Amino acid sequence: MDKVMRLSSEKGVVIFSKSSCCLSYAVQVLFQDLGVSPKIHEIDKDPECREMEKALMRLGCSKPVPAVFIGGKLVGSTNEVMSMHLSSSLVPLVKPYIC
Repeated sequence: MDKVMRLSSEKGVVIFSKSSCCLSYAVQVLFQDLGVSPKIHEIDKDPECREMEKALMRLGCSKPVPAVFIGGKLVGSTNEVMSMHLSSSLVPLVKPYIC
């Protein structure tokens, strides 16, 4: 869990992803369209992949990826991010991180 917490604070917006996950890609594109350049960690390319998945689940993710952190805090997965975007609460949250 220490590694996930450290990585989630590397940048304002951090997405834990898998290279083959279409939902992870959709979330990445959303942030890029908003002008945010998130830090992407593709956990399937990390030797500690299984441990990272377990840590993300313990933190409250319903699925390990995509897992979105903003300002070092877990926001959630695709459902939570899209719901925030549709309710206009995502942009104010990421505004400090817009390039």
